[in-house]
Amino acid sequence: MNERVAIVGLGWVGFRPVTPERSYKELMYEAALRAYADAGVNPRRDVETFVTVAEDFHEGTSIFDEYVPDQLGAALKPVHTIGGDGLHGLAAAYMLVRTGQFDLVVVEGHSKVSNLLTLPEVTAYAQDPVLNRPLRLNTHFVAGLEMNRYLHETGTTREQCASVVVKNRYNALSNPSASYGAELTLEEVLAGPPLAWPLGRREAAEQADGAIVMVLASEDRARHLTDRPVWILGVGWCNDSPSLENRDWAQAIYAREAGRMAYRQAGIGNPRDQIDFAEVDDVYAYKELQALEALGFCRPGEAGELTEAGVTAPDGDLPINVSGGSLGVGHVLDATGLARALEVALQLRGEAGPRQLEDVEVGLAQSWRDVPTTSGAVVILGN
Repeated sequence: MNERVAIVGLGWVGFRPVTPERSYKELMYEAALRAYADAGVNPRRDVETFVTVAEDFHEGTSIFDEYVPDQLGAALKPVHTIGGDGLHGLAAAYMLVRTGQFDLVVVEGHSKVSNLLTLPEVTAYAQDPVLNRPLRLNTHFVAGLEMNRYLHETGTTREQCASVVVKNRYNALSNPSASYGAELTLEEVLAGPPLAWPLGRREAAEQADGAIVMVLASEDRARHLTDRPVWILGVGWCNDSPSLENRDWAQAIYAREAGRMAYRQAGIGNPRDQIDFAEVDDVYAYKELQALEALGFCRPGEAGELTEAGVTAPDGDLPINVSGGSLGVGHVLDATGLARALEVALQLRGEAGPRQLEDVEVGLAQSWRDVPTTSGAVVILGN
C-alpha cells in the first residue's frame, strides 16, 4: 500500500463563457498537455490508469470513457468515468494510488456548457421522476427554497449573502483565468434582477467552459518527479437524502460529514486553527456561508458575520475563495470541485500570482454536486 499520495502535475485551460473555437476534446487535450509537461511524464509510458468525471446528460453521450482516451493519451489503458463532481474523481484517483497497484494516475474534469442550449431542462432530470419532476420545478426555485430556510433558521441576512458576491467577484479580478471579476457594491447585488426569491440573479454563478487535468503519484514517484509535491492529507464524501421531501433544508449535512471524514484522515481536530485557507462551493452565494458552518469553521449563523467583518477576505484570518470561486471564475459543471482543488494546489505551490497568500501550508477544497442533490466532497491538501 502507498501511504502518501501527491499531486505532481497541474494543467488547465479556460475559464470562459463560450469557446466556439474549441471542442470539449480540444479543451481536454490542451489541459492534459500542460499537466504532463508540469509533471514531466509521458502518458503512454508512465501513467497507469485514468479517471474522468462526466455526466452523460451534459455530454449528450453514454459510456463517456469511450470518448476520453485519445485526447488524454490513454489509448489501450484503463479508463473509468465517475458520474460525480471533480472532487469525487480526485478521491477515486487518490484511492487507486493508495492501493499500491498504481503509482501514477490522472484525473480529468471539463465543462463545455456553452454547447448546452437547455441546461435548466437537463438539470431537472436529476429530480425525482415520480414526486418532483411532474411539478416542473425550476432548478433555481429549489435553491431559493433552501436559501430561504437557511436564512430563517440561522438568522443570516440577505446582505451577508450579497457580501459573498462582492468579495468573490472582486477576488476574481486578480485571477487571469476568471471570467466574471467585478467591483460591485452590496446595493448593486441586492438591486439586481430576482431569480427565485430570496435568491437574486447576481447571487448565482454564471457558466464557463474549461478543462482541468491533475497527475497524482505515490510518494516514491513524487519524490523523483518534483520538489514541490502537494500532498493529499485527507479526502471525504457524503450523500445525504436525494429526496426533496425528507432532507434538512437549512444545513449542508453532506459537507459536514464529508469534512469529518477528511479531518479524521488528516488528523485535524480544529479546522479553524489547522487549515490556513479554503476554496468552497459558491455556485449560489448562500452556499459558501452554509459550507463554512458545516465544515466547522464557525457556528451556524456566524459565517455571514465573519464575511461582513472581512475575516474571509484574502487578507483576513481565514481566506475563502481567493480564486473568486464559481461566482468569479465561472461554474464549470462537473469540473467545479477540481477548480477549487486547483486553486488550493496553486496556492500551496506558491504559484497563484497576484492573489498568492503568504505562509500557507494546509488548504481545503469542498464541492457540491449542485441542485437538487445533497452530495459533496472535501479534499485537504498540504505542502
